[in-house]
Formats: sequence, C-alpha cells, structure tokens
Amino acid sequence: MNNSKPIAVTRFSRILIYLILLNVSVVNRGIAQDTDKIDQFIHQEMEAHHIPGLALAIIKDGKLIKSQGYGFSNLEIQSPLTPESIVKIASISKPMIAIGVLQLAEKGALNLDDKVSKYLYQTPDTWQDITIRHMLSHTSGLVRESPGFDPFKIQVDSIVIQAAYTSPVRFKPGEKYEYCNVGYFSLAEIIRKVSGKPWTDYLSENIFVPANMSSSRPTTNEEIISGRANAYTYKNGHWLNETPYLALRPSGAFLSNLSDLINFENALFNKKLLQHDTYLAMWTPFTLNSGAASSYGLGWAIENSNGKKKVRHGGSLNGFKSEFCRYIDDHLTVIILTNLNEAVPSKIADKVAEIYLSGQ
Repeated sequence: MNNSKPIAVTRFSRILIYLILLNVSVVNRGIAQDTDKIDQFIHQEMEAHHIPGLALAIIKDGKLIKSQGYGFSNLEIQSPLTPESIVKIASISKPMIAIGVLQLAEKGALNLDDKVSKYLYQTPDTWQDITIRHMLSHTSGLVRESPGFDPFKIQVDSIVIQAAYTSPVRFKPGEKYEYCNVGYFSLAEIIRKVSGKPWTDYLSENIFVPANMSSSRPTTNEEIISGRANAYTYKNGHWLNETPYLALRPSGAFLSNLSDLINFENALFNKKLLQHDTYLAMWTPFTLNSGAASSYGLGWAIENSNGKKKVRHGGSLNGFKSEFCRYIDDHLTVIILTNLNEAVPSKIADKVAEIYLSGQ
C-alpha cells in the first residue's frame, strides 16, 4: 500500500507545465527557428506577468505565418486558449465602426465633413462645429466618457450621447487629439440613422460577412457563446475573475477571436471593405487646425517606430487586453489577444515583430 501524499501542484505550475508541453509540440512540428524564439518570448512574458491565456497571429505580406494559442481560456477548468477562443476585443472595435462610416461616405449617404448635428438629436450649440471627421479622429473636443454612461446599466446609445450635451467642450474641434469614447457612441448612432438599421446589424452585414468573420458579434453576457474565454485580473499574488460590464458600448462593442481577426487583416490587405483611396485616408494622420499632424487617422492610431510607420489599435475592457498592429513599412501584422487586465499586449506585439524581422 502506498501511503505517500500527492505532490501539491500550484495552479501556476500547471500552467507552466502546459506551456512547456505546448512549446515541445510546436518544435516537433518543425516551426522555423525564429518562431521558436517567439514562443520562448511569449512563455517568458506570460510567466513574468501572470497572463493566463494569449493568442498570437503573425501575418507577413498577406500570408499567415503563425496562429497560436498559449495558456488557458478558463483557469477553473483549465481549458486551453486557442485561435478560436472568443474574447472581448474592446476598442479594436473602433476601426470597424470607422470602416462602417467610411463605407457610407463612399456610397454618398453622408459626408465626413457633415456636422454631426445633422444626424444627432437636438445637439447643443457647443457641438455646432463638430464634424463626423472630428469624431473619427478623436479631435472633437468632447469629454472622453459621457456622464450618463454606466457600465452596469443597459440603455440605448442616444441616452448616453445626450447625457454628454451638458458637459463643457474641452477644446475647439480639430485643435488637438484627445481620445473620446463619446465620439464613437455618436458614430454608431449616425450609422443607425443613415443606414436605417441597428449599427450592429449594419456592421455585421458589411464587415463581418464579407470579411468571413463568422465568430464575431456584438458583446453579450447572457447568451451561451461556444469557446468564450474568461476574463481575469491578478492581485496580491492571486488570479481573480474580472467583473464583466453589462452595457454594450459602441466604443468597444464586439466579441471576436484570433481566427476572425486574421480574416479581418486579410480583408484589409486585399482591400475588400473600402476603396483604395479610402484606406489611404483612413491611415493618414489627421491634420490639426495648426497644420501639425495628429497621432491618429480615421479609426486607427498612427505611430512612428524606429523611423517606420505603424498603424495600430489596442483594446482594453475589464479583463481583456488586445492589440492589432500593422507595421506598414515591413508589410507585417501582429495580433495579440489576452485575458488579463494587467497585460500590455502592445509591448508584446512590438517585441514579436522585432524577433520575427531579425530572423528574415
């Protein structure tokens, strides 16, 4: 009879064991040496920053180089996070809303220099000079969050927008860049008004369907979503479940997964969603009133990294952190999805790009 006690294995140790086994399986499938270095880096980052699960895609010249899940989608049942795992992509939704608006502009249904007062209900005088272009570029001068927004209260977009009417405008439209979720609530409402259908339906029909994003959809907490990942925060040496928002906010509206975002990148690369000139406008920095270039275009942040152009958007929403980064001059895209509130996927994406490009 064996009276020995079982060896205690911590939850984090089990994750490390899983990651080691996963890495072995990747090596045995003959992945290139530079990709092995990327796997090692991802494992180190996950261990150092206590990231339960991470999904990574690398696309070069329109070709998928790597699509890989690491760690866990759900710590309690230890289900793996895979490219099919569903997460909240948060503000990566903003480029999609921007594309929806730009599609309507291409059709002549609206003009980007239209005043938003043309489409929104009884806007105050302080909004009279704000255009759709200002809202797309975060240069409207509006407050970042409406005082009427409550993440734990379900209400229609128009109520949230109108609650911001009494807030002072922070600066003249076009004067500077300042990130603004109220603007993207307003853009979603404009899509609804102009298209004649819920903005969620319009974007599903005009982005998700043509881009073959079959797993992407508006955020819901009530419905059963196959493969949904759990959201976590790490505090005082322990993982905790992060509290989900009840509200569906257009500024961070969608559930998606790595496979769908790879298809979204494919649609961008092959220009399936917009005309060529519209893509160029979307990825060109907004020109401020002073004549200086902003750090944001139309729905995308635009940055300079070591003298090279980078077009990106991050997402952050109660336990999910994500990054969609297009290194334009290198024809490279890196997508990172995580289910930890404290993760910093933008830094992970930059390092992945560096490792990958150094091996080319």
